Amino acid sequence: MDRTFDRSSLGAFLRTRRAALQPEDVGLRRGQRRRAPGLRREEVAELCSMSADYFARLERGDGPQPSEHMVAAIARGLRLTPDERDHLFLLAGYRTAHRDLRAQHVSPGLMRVMDGLAGTTAQVMGPLGETLVQTPAAVALLGDQTRCAGNARSAPYRWFTDPAARERYHPEDHGENSRVNVAQLRDAVTRDGPGSRAADLAGILRNTSDEFARLWERHEVGLRWSDTKRFVHPQVGRLDLYCQLLLEPDQGQSLLIFTATPGTESHEKLALLMVLGADQFAE
Repeated sequence: MDRTFDRSSLGAFLRTRRAALQPEDVGLRRGQRRRAPGLRREEVAELCSMSADYFARLERGDGPQPSEHMVAAIARGLRLTPDERDHLFLLAGYRTAHRDLRAQHVSPGLMRVMDGLAGTTAQVMGPLGETLVQTPAAVALLGDQTRCAGNARSAPYRWFTDPAARERYHPEDHGENSRVNVAQLRDAVTRDGPGSRAADLAGILRNTSDEFARLWERHEVGLRWSDTKRFVHPQVGRLDLYCQLLLEPDQGQSLLIFTATPGTESHEKLALLMVLGADQFAE
């Protein structure tokens, strides 16, 4: 903790931000019985992936000091601007958000795009392959990647240290996926420099994965993911999908949207995942 945790001001700020956030801002229908302005506490709590009771205590000013990761989740859930996010961290007792937490903050504009994609298979990725937000269909396809912690938040780290990370990708694509993961991490190290989170991650992987170390010595750069991806889902089997990539250059984030050619078996399987959602296909 860097400074005093201001419970009263934090509660007031959360109440005003909740009141200013309209159902339409997060892809919800207003409904006829909605009388109070803004969102309900339960709705905001769900957006922030926390219990309604916990959020209510924060609003009342009698809750515990939230962790930095919890503050980051609140900032995303309330669709805060970067200035509002930094103000929230100060109120919660942190002088500023760490650089990696700033990178995890999804802009309000990108979150509105995600709200409009609620019925599709999409997710937002951070600069080191961190999955920041997923639609239910994306969780059904790939598992809930937002729950990963520490180094495992990074897709390249999981790819080279956890065999389970490769299970949903076609075996014939594993070699190419490894090369792209290494090349993109090298690009990040070059961009961010020595001592950066990317450089630390590369150093850890060079010491823990022989495959990563071997590929790192090839000094490949500029490799990109293929637009077409082959997945092997434990319940529905193989899916051949098209991946549309949209970039948010200011924050180094990317939006991935997975689609299938209409009339194909993959299209039918993807539609099944979208209907049944994450609850039916939990890891």
